[in-house]
Amino acid sequence: MNKRILSLLVDNTSGVLSRVAGLFSRRGYNIESLTVGETADPRYSRMTVVAEGDELILEQITKQLAKLVDVVDIKLLQPEDSVHRELVLVKIRVEDDQRQSVIAMANVFRGKVVDVGSDSLIIELTGQQSKLDAFIRLLKDYEILELARTGITGLSRGSDDVRYL
Repeated sequence: MNKRILSLLVDNTSGVLSRVAGLFSRRGYNIESLTVGETADPRYSRMTVVAEGDELILEQITKQLAKLVDVVDIKLLQPEDSVHRELVLVKIRVEDDQRQSVIAMANVFRGKVVDVGSDSLIIELTGQQSKLDAFIRLLKDYEILELARTGITGLSRGSDDVRYL
């Protein structure tokens, strides 16, 4: 199975997310992750869609997305030609004697403690999925109370393929 990261520039109108997600569900394709946010121009939003499948399925997904009226531009984000990141927030139960070791571990991963409770910490960490997965694996000796991941978001490197509207 291959993974493809697609960056879609779409009209910022109601129903766009539903139409994109519907395209996947109608054809039985899975969305591994999906992030959406308004661009510098409020008329448009950027969607980053991560899909997994064989090459034929991934090509079909790209072609079907291009046919949607709301989709203005599609870019395939190749790892060597793009920057992509994910954000994770993880709430960990910690006793007083564990607090410093968890903070030190977060610092190694360039994470930030964004909330301190009497018996918990919330750590914010951004980076490649593999980095986030490694950090979460290191927390196996602690109780993870809650975990939220944004999914991948990304942009292509350089300005050569920027679409001006």
